[in-house]
Amino acid sequence: MSRVYNFSAGPAVLPEEVLKEAADEMLDYQGSGMSVMEMSHRSKVYDKIIKDAEADLRELMNIPDNYKVLFLQGGASQQFAMIPMNLMKNGVADYIVTGQWAKKAYQEAQKYGKVNCIASSADKTFSYIPDCSDLPVSEDADYVYICENNTIYGTKFKELPNTKGKTLVADVSSCFLSEPVDVTKYGVIYGGVQKNIGPAGVVIVIIREDLITEDVLPGTPTMLTYKTHADADSLYNTPPCYGIYICGKVFKWLKKRGGLAAMKEYNEKKAAILYNYLDQSKMFHGTVEPASRSLMNVPFVTGDKDLDAKFVKEAEAAGLVNLKGHRTVGGMRASIYNAMPIEGVEALVAFMKKFEEENL
Repeated sequence: MSRVYNFSAGPAVLPEEVLKEAADEMLDYQGSGMSVMEMSHRSKVYDKIIKDAEADLRELMNIPDNYKVLFLQGGASQQFAMIPMNLMKNGVADYIVTGQWAKKAYQEAQKYGKVNCIASSADKTFSYIPDCSDLPVSEDADYVYICENNTIYGTKFKELPNTKGKTLVADVSSCFLSEPVDVTKYGVIYGGVQKNIGPAGVVIVIIREDLITEDVLPGTPTMLTYKTHADADSLYNTPPCYGIYICGKVFKWLKKRGGLAAMKEYNEKKAAILYNYLDQSKMFHGTVEPASRSLMNVPFVTGDKDLDAKFVKEAEAAGLVNLKGHRTVGGMRASIYNAMPIEGVEALVAFMKKFEEENL
């Protein structure tokens, strides 16, 4: 069977050349006589893999020296607890709720202190990013939290909120490495890699060093303390070795493609093909206010549930898979991450045009 165009929100499409390289090295990684999957994380060979991965990520994102890069487990969802456990010195945090994952993070943080929702787009099913230029940031807030790209709802912060000097914490799971980023604007920038970087099982946390202390909430497990992992260079316990190895290959692939500025240009070009079609289609329409549109996740509907279901089924038969929208939005969603080739988006739009002609 030939490969399909996979529009899944995550685990998601990976670059084909990365998969081929990993396949070639599956039984023997660079003359070691074994697979990375079987290798000790304490070995010299693996030490080079994880150090190279970190160095390439630092180069891609231009990460300053006073930030640590941590390769952790537990997915982004574990960070919902880890962040307040490590950062809530005053016991206060402000959250901007723009979708399901921000909402889950906001609810989890409430177990650890006073948590304020200072802006939300829940009033319109999270179809826009609220104006965050002048928010009621709490004077004693330890941090302000955002989910920068909302996978389910297809929205993206185009400007970071004005945190009035407070530390910004951002979940970037679904827009990780899709465009250049100024790391210095964040205290913590983190994301699960299974959407835009690698296989499920790794979460990358980029954290400013002054936020890594022993002064954490009482009862915080050793494994959920940033200092534990920072002091051990992400090797306190056995890390998700193979996942990190694949991430490292994706970083090299991105560097070869021209880095994040080139990726942004490519992603804008891809997204424009789909959005331009949606804006003139008589059958399909996007669900997001244009100013808040994500380059990574594009939800759209016909307005008729039966027609939506027919579209998803016929698209799958045509090799365009995982287009069913999240149950909270319905309709369809095309996730067009870095590794989705422009040909995939063109094939989707061509199919949508044909479907529209046949079903209008």
